[in-house]
Amino acid sequence: QVQLVESGGGLVQAGGSLRLSCTSSGRAFGNLAVGWFRQAPGMEREFVAVISGSGGGTLYADFVQGRFTVSRDRAKNTAYLQLQRLKPEDTATYYCAANPSMSIKSSDFASWGQGTQVTVSS
Repeated sequence: QVQLVESGGGLVQAGGSLRLSCTSSGRAFGNLAVGWFRQAPGMEREFVAVISGSGGGTLYADFVQGRFTVSRDRAKNTAYLQLQRLKPEDTATYYCAANPSMSIKSSDFASWGQGTQVTVSS
């Protein structure tokens, strides 16, 4: 229902950084938790990070290992995923999604962005 538009993906060398953005035109975006998920070819979609509607609560997948940071700017209707110390195994399509409450389950999210490709070369 709410439209989410992602950007910021690209090709980087191992150890590099990218910042992904997720922008919504919906006024209710600020009341929604925003989750980040990723999917590589032949793999299941997996949870990466989530941030609460207020921005005060965050959760990360174990594989993040302190390398990623999720944040949001409610005034700009935008959520961010800062990717640092990227590894080749981080290569995937990254998606943002919105849900009334925080969750790590992709099935709980009804609104999804189009995805942005992150490719990490070795």
